Amino acid sequence: GEPIAVLQAGCSTAGGTLDVGRLRADGCELIVTQVDSDDEVVRSAVSEQLSEPGCTLGDLRTVPLPPRSFDVVHCSMLLDRIRHAELILDRFVDALKPGGLLLLQIGDRDCAAGFLDRKLPVSLRAAAWRGAHPGQPGPYPAIYEPLVSARGVQSFVLRHGLVIAQRQELNTLAGERRRPGPLLARKLVALVSRSRLSWSHDELRYVIRKPEDRFARVL
Repeated sequence: GEPIAVLQAGCSTAGGTLDVGRLRADGCELIVTQVDSDDEVVRSAVSEQLSEPGCTLGDLRTVPLPPRSFDVVHCSMLLDRIRHAELILDRFVDALKPGGLLLLQIGDRDCAAGFLDRKLPVSLRAAAWRGAHPGQPGPYPAIYEPLVSARGVQSFVLRHGLVIAQRQELNTLAGERRRPGPLLARKLVALVSRSRLSWSHDELRYVIRKPEDRFARVL
């Protein structure tokens, strides 16, 4: 019977992964706060795409985030394009109420797509972005700190006493036939790396719960 407080972190790359309009149409009362890093690409995307008013852009290490204020933190495709990712994710967790949910979507550093995103020249990254996102501002920076991987998230969760409720590997090229080049490039990287870098996914999604009792342990 109370409004659900949502922090949407990385609002310019959140896309439709959290359909606020549909949730409200279904009767959910949401109070949405939006934050993102302050750079040229983000400013362009926010001005063109954002449906929710009042996104705060700035240094995510210092943007005001009251502790224990949000029921849900939705962080979509943000951590792979910023520096100090672990410090910033720590701030998002502190902003969650006990029992709250962290909805996390990241590009995976430890896969072929993440390797290509980090290593390709800027001109090729720009061409790939235009093919995948025609007319949209980008590409975003490709930082991919160690946190931005399955191993990094698992380590973070264990050190902060969180619980992974659900984990999913996502292949955004699934069913994509118009652009065979990116998939072939991923398979080549996987082959050269002797399958150390997987080609079968490029993103990771998590539902992570913050326990109501921080001393609780899951066996």
